[in-house]
Amino acid sequence: MILKAVLCGIVFGLFSSMAHSKSLAGSYLAGSNAAMRGDYVAASKYFANTLILDPENNFIKYNAMLSTLSMGDVNTAIKYAKEITLNNNNHLADLLIFIDYIKNERFVLASNLLKKNKENYTELLFGLLNGWTDLGRGKMSSVLKTFDEMDGNTTSKLLGQYHKALALAAVGDFENADKILSGNVNGSLRLTRGSLIAHAQIMAELSKEEEALELIDKMALKGQDNELDLLRQNIQNGKSSYDYITSAQQGIAEVLFTLAFALNGSENDQTSLLYARLAQSLRPNNAETILLTSELLRDQKQFDLAIENYETILKDNSLYLSAEIGRAETLIAADKPDLAIAALKELAVNYKKSSRVFMSLGDAYRGQKKFMLARSAYDKAQSLIGKPNSSHWFLFYTLGICNERLGNWPRAEMNFRMALDLSPNQPLILNYLGYSLVEKNKKLEEARKMIEKAVAARPNSGFIIDSLGWSLFTLGKFEDAIQPMERAVELMPDDPIVNDHLGDVYWKVGRKREAKFQWRRAISFDPEEKELVRIRKKLEVGLDEVQAQEKKK
Repeated sequence: MILKAVLCGIVFGLFSSMAHSKSLAGSYLAGSNAAMRGDYVAASKYFANTLILDPENNFIKYNAMLSTLSMGDVNTAIKYAKEITLNNNNHLADLLIFIDYIKNERFVLASNLLKKNKENYTELLFGLLNGWTDLGRGKMSSVLKTFDEMDGNTTSKLLGQYHKALALAAVGDFENADKILSGNVNGSLRLTRGSLIAHAQIMAELSKEEEALELIDKMALKGQDNELDLLRQNIQNGKSSYDYITSAQQGIAEVLFTLAFALNGSENDQTSLLYARLAQSLRPNNAETILLTSELLRDQKQFDLAIENYETILKDNSLYLSAEIGRAETLIAADKPDLAIAALKELAVNYKKSSRVFMSLGDAYRGQKKFMLARSAYDKAQSLIGKPNSSHWFLFYTLGICNERLGNWPRAEMNFRMALDLSPNQPLILNYLGYSLVEKNKKLEEARKMIEKAVAARPNSGFIIDSLGWSLFTLGKFEDAIQPMERAVELMPDDPIVNDHLGDVYWKVGRKREAKFQWRRAISFDPEEKELVRIRKKLEVGLDEVQAQEKKK
């Protein structure tokens, strides 16, 4: 596996060769700073300008290659890779040249390069790439042997057999592909959503339509995955044909997509993006790869690149709805909620029976504290889901939040308890319901137990630990409340509510100077107007007097 990209590099090691030119150093540093921010477009421009001043510097070419690949300009990245490998052996550059050979169906050259640099790859990645490259060379017996020999560990064996099944399907051997995917050979293989699609298509080719439909129904939530719904419809109507992986190029794209997917959400997010970009270059119209790449860009706060990538999925694609919802979520993350809401409202017109659309619209309104509009969207979503199941807990949870904010506590409590019935151990529900009961001074023992259960599930969540401290405070256990409240402030030092709560706890145990310090800190973190007025009143007359005045009202 290639090493995780280090875009910024080590500046000091470069200065000795750059001292002759301030403009060279300035351009390089600007590129490095842009790369550290994840601004790949700016970084690639700065590094390109730097190479004009120092065209033979492979270190700068490497950074330029990383930036251009990350922004999706694979052809330029390949150009840099070819220049780098003239004099050096570089993991990523070699992989890019390998991909270029595959795209141009130069499988012999790809195979030679892969084997020459075998030590640069993990056993897993080398085996998968080697197997598919041999398929491109027409050496099917070698393909099967390679995938069968991938038995070093459970992961290698599973992926080896999965890709063996895909390779068999690519050459029309659906019967043996089905045996592997069904679990009749070397264990059951249900690795990804893609493996489900591939297997269902393979079953349909073998006239096993009922089994294919059963497989889809077991794994998919009807109405929430347009692509699977369309596949189901095609199988029912006898119009399904196998097209999941039909070539060596697509197989290698699947390998890279699988690795990118596996690394997503880990500390290897940069490596994940590089694999996703390479996968997309080999299979540019594959919507699932586009969605993953866009999500990775959004997570790295590269909102313009993410939106641009989402927009490559056209309206006639069965995953267009997912792309548009992803684009709307990216607009919200980019602090453009009005554009996001406009996009979601248009979807609501065109997808009147999609609960996903109305859930997303509700989330967008809720994020803007437009709770009446949010509740209306969530109510519409609820009307579309039929009988609720465990996957719907978040809908009832968010409905509860809206009703609580709108002052309709009886309905809010009903929503929260419905959410809890669907997902009894969900810490978000336990915390919100428990905290709300504490705030209303109702069912305090039940509330405390809910919050303690939430804390056990998420011991490092500041707002949940704050709820525990506040429940103890409300029960009059002021000394017991100190430790969780101090821990909550440690986890969320800039939160006005948490600092305000710690101030109240300190006041009740006689630490009044520290209480006032926490209240002043709370004010500095911009609390809501209602809370601001109350905190200032506490600083003026003390907590006891404020509580006494509130009891009189």
